[in-house]
Amino acid sequence: MCYSHKKENIILRVHGNTGGLKASFAKELQNLYNRSVPRDRFIHAVLARKITELSREIKRQIGLMIDRNGKISHVIVGDAHQLFIPDLTRHRAGSGRFRGLRLIHTQLRGDLLTQDDFTDLTLLRLDSIVVIQAQMNGLPGKAEFAYLNPKAKPDSRTPWISTQIASVYDWNDNFIDFIRDLEDQFSKKDSTRKVKKGFGAILIGVHTGQAKRARSSMEELKRLTSTAGLFGMDQFLQSRKKPDPKFVIGKGKLQEVLIRAMQLDCEILIFDQELSPSQLRNISVETELKVVDRTQLILDIFAQRAQTREGKLQVEIAQLRYRKPRLKLMPTAMSRLTGGIGGRGPGETKLEINRRRADERLNRLEKQLKKLSQGRQLRRSRRKKFGIPQVSLVGYTNAGKSTLLNKMTNASVDAEDKLFATLDPTSRRLRFPREREVVLTDTVGFIRNLPKELMQAFRSTFEETLESDLILHVVDASDPEIDFHITEVEKTLKTLKADNIPHLMVLNKIDNTEPTKWPELKATYPCLLCSALSGEGLGELMVAIEQQLFQIKQAQ
Repeated sequence: MCYSHKKENIILRVHGNTGGLKASFAKELQNLYNRSVPRDRFIHAVLARKITELSREIKRQIGLMIDRNGKISHVIVGDAHQLFIPDLTRHRAGSGRFRGLRLIHTQLRGDLLTQDDFTDLTLLRLDSIVVIQAQMNGLPGKAEFAYLNPKAKPDSRTPWISTQIASVYDWNDNFIDFIRDLEDQFSKKDSTRKVKKGFGAILIGVHTGQAKRARSSMEELKRLTSTAGLFGMDQFLQSRKKPDPKFVIGKGKLQEVLIRAMQLDCEILIFDQELSPSQLRNISVETELKVVDRTQLILDIFAQRAQTREGKLQVEIAQLRYRKPRLKLMPTAMSRLTGGIGGRGPGETKLEINRRRADERLNRLEKQLKKLSQGRQLRRSRRKKFGIPQVSLVGYTNAGKSTLLNKMTNASVDAEDKLFATLDPTSRRLRFPREREVVLTDTVGFIRNLPKELMQAFRSTFEETLESDLILHVVDASDPEIDFHITEVEKTLKTLKADNIPHLMVLNKIDNTEPTKWPELKATYPCLLCSALSGEGLGELMVAIEQQLFQIKQAQ
């Protein structure tokens, strides 16, 4: 229910919680539109007394949106605890600009300014918020006002200033001077802001007890974000008994994230877990920002790096499998997911199809992939026929597999210091004395929570590992998460049913570890130590491979 009347041919209505109000109170609220505030004052004392008295009588908060001419644009009724701000899209606002409105509202209990006030101040870019205590006798008590801080540092999560006012009767600050000075300071700040190429993102995670592991996962998410071409501007990690079924994190924390996104001018929220279709929709609608989960981020990286026809098909299949149950979110939430991060790659335009056609295209792509996989199978059969052993390099992403392949075979495979630098399997011949040779294959790296869509789409690629005669499990010896990485890779190999294939563990990047720690590493893990960059331990590794494959007895 709402109440409205005409003023200068414009329909003005009372917004918010108007249900159950007596007609006399409704009329008094409507009549507030006939009042005004001097342009150079935050609030007129007589008007302040009127809304505190009325607020006490109806036992609800009352809010006034006042423009810079002192005219009341919105009269709002809340409940005893909070206000619900109506849509303000008709009023000016934008990056570096203020809304041109200030909010004055009453408070019936507790503290004056609340977190909801600070959220509204930041998200709506209000000129200021003034909260006036409605005392039990209806008179205005102490007040508090807040405004955005032009000197707030980029890492500040409280980008506002609040000040208490003893009495509105003695408050004579000049509003015009205040807002001019504030906008001038923000204008100077915006003109000196350094603009980065690419999109800024805020990273979000939840843990239910394993804080150390969650922090490590967030650091990995930050690297994934960088690999995808985004800037991780800030991150939030919340501890909960269980993730919120609607927003993953609590709604209050989501509001805090949204404030931070506004402050940093970030357009993307990246979650460190896979979101359900409903969570994706809820967060997207609540924040009006682009929402990406860990799975979508990894798929995007794969889409950027796919080079071969087979790799592009695999990525598009994985994208379709991920997005098919989410297509029903079109055109609202998904409109913020198409194009750019999470929506590009070989299937960028084709992913706009509807659900009815998704299965049809998926079947067609899988048939094409099957034909290409048959060609790969044929090449493997030929190698088997001529008795050429196959060795696969597997390991956690960025363990140095490509660099090791280059060092062992004098190849020039791309080996960047990024996650998933290698996507398409690369094979090179490695020659041993006595005219013996093997085929050494570099494979895609593993990672925690590897998307099931990728596991399914890349099964033909993983077949390279399944048909290997020997697996070299390459591990980054300098990584503090070495035990976790080893466990994750072994778990993935078991999932692929490749855990029964003979394998050698190779601790790479020992040049990044203290030599005094090498004996401890060898004692802790059944492994060989080497450095793909310096060549340290490479000879021992070659001997071990030859021994394993050709059963050559070590010279006495």
